Amino acid sequence: MLFRSDPLEELTIPDGTTVEEHDLVTDGDVLVGGQSTVEFGVRGRNVIAGERVRFGGHIEAEGDCRLDMWCDVADNVLVGEDAYLGERVHVGGQLKVAGDIDIGDDVDIEEGFEANGWIVIRNPMPTIVFLFVYLGQLLRIGEQEAAEDALSQLLDSDRDDEPVVIPRGATVSDDSWRVSTPARMGDDCRIHGNIRAESVTVGRDNVLFGSLRGKDDIIVGRGSEIKGNVTTRNGDLEIGPGVKIWGDVAAENVRLHENATVDGTIRAGGEIELHTEDVLDEPDEDAEAMAEMAAEMEGESDPVPDPVEGEVDTDALAADESSDHESEGETGDGSEDKTGGESDDGAVTEPPGPAGDGPDGDHPDPAT
Repeated sequence: MLFRSDPLEELTIPDGTTVEEHDLVTDGDVLVGGQSTVEFGVRGRNVIAGERVRFGGHIEAEGDCRLDMWCDVADNVLVGEDAYLGERVHVGGQLKVAGDIDIGDDVDIEEGFEANGWIVIRNPMPTIVFLFVYLGQLLRIGEQEAAEDALSQLLDSDRDDEPVVIPRGATVSDDSWRVSTPARMGDDCRIHGNIRAESVTVGRDNVLFGSLRGKDDIIVGRGSEIKGNVTTRNGDLEIGPGVKIWGDVAAENVRLHENATVDGTIRAGGEIELHTEDVLDEPDEDAEAMAEMAAEMEGESDPVPDPVEGEVDTDALAADESSDHESEGETGDGSEDKTGGESDDGAVTEPPGPAGDGPDGDHPDPAT
């Protein structure tokens, strides 16, 4: 088994994440590290929060929702499957669960709760402890393959939707996203707030209603729009094609694409370089798809090539031969048929003889 790094060591905003009316909306899971603050609501597939996490809005989870001890939710909690609430969790609204509820001691739900499944009042076992107990039991009874399958499903990284990951001790709100770790944003995101992180990587075609600030390097991918300043204290700044920055830019070294736009001032302690390359290492899937589509359209519209000099066009020869055969069976000049035929009344007529011939076809007697 390979031991991987801490999954909460980076602020991760996956592709297509948006902030809509004070809600963080994503198609995947939401993982929030302990002692973090999320000032707005959260909508996702599965929502998992560590100890002492505070939510300033509601939670809507299509799958499961797990809130560790001392979590605080200001509004309602709606869960599509099962809910796990640790000890001394506070919910300011109502708790509605479509499945089972596993609830701990001293949980405060101000407007009550509803569940369609089992309701168990106890302290839910922490996820990591449950995992070790479950795997230990499988190995004890000799089910090694089942244990490997369960572990591979849990650690499987090849999922359709990448989760939103908020590191431990982070603060996320409409005003700012503050973390002490690197931050990475995917493609086609629409985010409100200033991002403050150790280093920042912004994908393609994003809109950020705020500024970027980091201690180390900052990278802004193709077509992204930053409605604020972009500054780094000790790192370099790389700006991709089609990027528009509404504010100022400050870094140690600045690499600016020739098709990018900076409305403010560019300040660099070192060099300012113009380039024509893409600044992201990840492949541009949209550009590749457009190139494939253009190649297919070009292939469909290609004209029929002319025959190469020295080659015989067999189709043209076949067409000429067929036309010659058809012309042989026709008179074509409109002349009368000199052979015998039938008259209108059905009698057979003979062709006329030479000029001067008699009725029998003999020459006339000169004596007569």
